[in-house]
Amino acid sequence: MKYYVDAGSPRGGNGTKDRPFKRINDAAQIALPGDEVIVLPGVYREYVDPKNAGTEDAPITYRSETPLGAVITGSEPIKNWEHLEGNVWLAKIPNGLFGGYNPYTTVIWGDWYHALAPYHTGEVYLNGRSMYEVFSLDEVKSPKIFEKSWEPYEYTLLQWYTEQDGDYTVIYANFGGADPNKENVEINVRRNCFYPSKEGVSYITLSGFVVKQAATNWAPPTAYQEGMVGPHWSKGWIIEDCEISDSKCCGISLGKYLQPENENKWTIKAVKQGTQTERDAICQAQRDGWTKERIGSHIIRRCNIHNCEQTGIVGHLGCVFSIIEDNHIHHINNKQQLAGAEIGGIKLHAAIDVIIRRNRIHNCSRGIWLDWQAQGTRVTQNLLYGNVTNRPITVRMGHGEDIFVEVSHGPTLIDNNLLLSTYSARLATQGLAFVHNLIAGSFTSVSEGTASRENGQPRYTPYHVPHRTEINGFMSILHGDNRFYNNVFLQNEIPENIKNAPLPENGNRQNLEVGLKVFDEYPTYKEWAEVFFDDDGNVKKGTITANATWYFRKMPIYTGGNVYVNGAKPWNKENNPTVIDADVKLKVVEDGEDIRLETNLYDYISDVSCDTISTETLGMAFEPEEFYENPDGTPIVFNTDYFDNHRPVTPMPGPFNCGKCAKGNLFSFLMRK
Repeated sequence: MKYYVDAGSPRGGNGTKDRPFKRINDAAQIALPGDEVIVLPGVYREYVDPKNAGTEDAPITYRSETPLGAVITGSEPIKNWEHLEGNVWLAKIPNGLFGGYNPYTTVIWGDWYHALAPYHTGEVYLNGRSMYEVFSLDEVKSPKIFEKSWEPYEYTLLQWYTEQDGDYTVIYANFGGADPNKENVEINVRRNCFYPSKEGVSYITLSGFVVKQAATNWAPPTAYQEGMVGPHWSKGWIIEDCEISDSKCCGISLGKYLQPENENKWTIKAVKQGTQTERDAICQAQRDGWTKERIGSHIIRRCNIHNCEQTGIVGHLGCVFSIIEDNHIHHINNKQQLAGAEIGGIKLHAAIDVIIRRNRIHNCSRGIWLDWQAQGTRVTQNLLYGNVTNRPITVRMGHGEDIFVEVSHGPTLIDNNLLLSTYSARLATQGLAFVHNLIAGSFTSVSEGTASRENGQPRYTPYHVPHRTEINGFMSILHGDNRFYNNVFLQNEIPENIKNAPLPENGNRQNLEVGLKVFDEYPTYKEWAEVFFDDDGNVKKGTITANATWYFRKMPIYTGGNVYVNGAKPWNKENNPTVIDADVKLKVVEDGEDIRLETNLYDYISDVSCDTISTETLGMAFEPEEFYENPDGTPIVFNTDYFDNHRPVTPMPGPFNCGKCAKGNLFSFLMRK
């Protein structure tokens, strides 16, 4: 059955082509497995709450008839602005508009939310651009630049303030000289745009829509994780070819269901620390049926996700076994008004067997954050750049990086990527394999960030039965157990704002040296094994001990085939690294949607070869005892490059198999169209 929806029809019909529904949600209440809801171009100011699930063989499909022609928005236009003085206007909005959820009385909050100002879930948009909330009328009258913002400073002077007046929400706004009654001014009204109110609405496809401007709240892993769009604890959704933007917090949520007894327990009750309440939430989810058969296996592909202030994509537990591919994710958390430990272009907890591939991620305050249980996670063929602040840095200000992997036991595979930000990766974790990447930034937080700041207690995190959700055990992070093969490390120029940043008194959180030198204190496998085994491989007498601290030692590092350029520095125990003293240039050039990488790197490395790497080379991560392999358990041979070109038996290091054709030229790779 096909149902048709047309916002421009004279009146609501029965869903036929001749008499279409006016609202998408009318179709969403009756669509059954195998049905298709075809939505004509128009603006749909509604909350779509799909009632019924599809099946694996017969999903329910919601399709924009014209790609990006149908717009689902959580906002309403406001045209009753009254001029107050200067550039300041006011609007009085009856609270009946908001139903039971008023975004202008609802304050953003939750576990790991650190912003000090009481920002609301509401927002004001001038011609599609969100403005900046302030907390007094005087601030609106005399706006000051918000210096932490990554956006052009003139945008930060567009400010608004809200207060309640009886049964009305009053909004004061400084439009910088624009007349709001002549421009397009909208405000967030609805909490979600396309999101089931109940769990288990599986096998839904959302294709070709613009979805924007929802009043979502903070989505930490210890709470109900809502998004503007999302499956709400189900299986088998496909979100494709959509433009997702301007959620107050999260754009797409693949996240956790509501556990009332655990909801933000750390913030509300305070007696249990957040990591303990997260362990509680994970164990309860397993008791409640968190399995591969019921949850996850979603696909997000070819979407343009931007200008959300917490995450583009968030998920805890519900993201397992999913694929995130071919998306453009950018300008996340650029206003910098929200702050906390759950921010990034992609922020996933428990990304078990999740594949993140062929995405372009840039200008986010963090590119990809894999937190806890990045077991079987593969990050491959992605382009990441510009994921670091361009503003002067204060002591407590987050710098950003391309990838952050935190307190996971692996195996986490990062291969064939371009990691081009000043900080390429933050590695407060273990069980990683970096293979065939171009790495133009440093590694930070090595050996750090895995214990509670309050008392230094280690954070125990779970590991799982391979390729399943069932918990196999808990352990703290030993550090190490990492593999680095066939990467090109390039020391790029450090921006002045980073170079002049205040550094911590100790540690390497702001390490700026590119390469593996940051692992100098780590052992080789032979050095580590000598502690436990004799020359014949037998357990040494006295090794087995009741002294638990005996087992808390750094794990080995494994390397081979890496190249170091422009002063990038190898690990001090690395065998025969290729170190090239040269002046290599590397630049990302954006020309609309065409992206080029311009570099003379291949003047210097086109004659360098290395060995083919495979699952057999990498072995298995120590704690979960799982191999670096595909989600179906089959081995990987790294014989294709960033562009899926086949590599020769003795390939070049780095992500490209470009051969000697590049030598003598400023090589220009067309990255994306």
